[in-house]
Amino acid sequence: MAVTVSNLILGPGTLYTGLFGALEPTDATVNVAPATSSWTDVGGTLNGIALAIDQQYTELLVDQLVDSIGRRLTKREFTISTQMAEPTLNNLSLSLNGSTQTSGSITSGGTYNTLEPLFATSATQPTYIAMLVDGYAPNSFRRRVIFRRMLSTAAVGTDMDKAKQTVFTVTFNGHYVSSAIAPMHVVDQVA
Repeated sequence: MAVTVSNLILGPGTLYTGLFGALEPTDATVNVAPATSSWTDVGGTLNGIALAIDQQYTELLVDQLVDSIGRRLTKREFTISTQMAEPTLNNLSLSLNGSTQTSGSITSGGTYNTLEPLFATSATQPTYIAMLVDGYAPNSFRRRVIFRRMLSTAAVGTDMDKAKQTVFTVTFNGHYVSSAIAPMHVVDQVA
């Protein structure tokens, strides 16, 4: 087996959030940080940013054959999981489906800030966001992955321990956007 060393990738990513429908950076600007007017850097992460795409295929069978006839894609789920190493109220609000652009229900006093998580009824539509991950591609170039409609769906965990760093453990799931807009977009810099 031949291995092309320049195709191996190592390095951290940077996680940004924006409002659902945020102005996306052009593909040509893959090597430039996204505009701060639309995208907010969530800060440091711990143990990486995991991007996962789970595609489930349903098998097609007939009684007359022992072999599978084929398969059809019947479900796709994509997630971003990480540990937010900066446990700020903005990041807590984000992890609870508040908005980092509007600070959700974070209130500032002279010597304190407070957060009251969303407490609307279950019938209320959640606040979807866009997410962008900037990382590395083969040959030491840049890779950008834009997720267009995300929602925090897993339990948000945190430890306050004298021997452990405090982080927010989060998972965001992707969702359908429209028949004309893909739910995610990946671009690699090549030159």
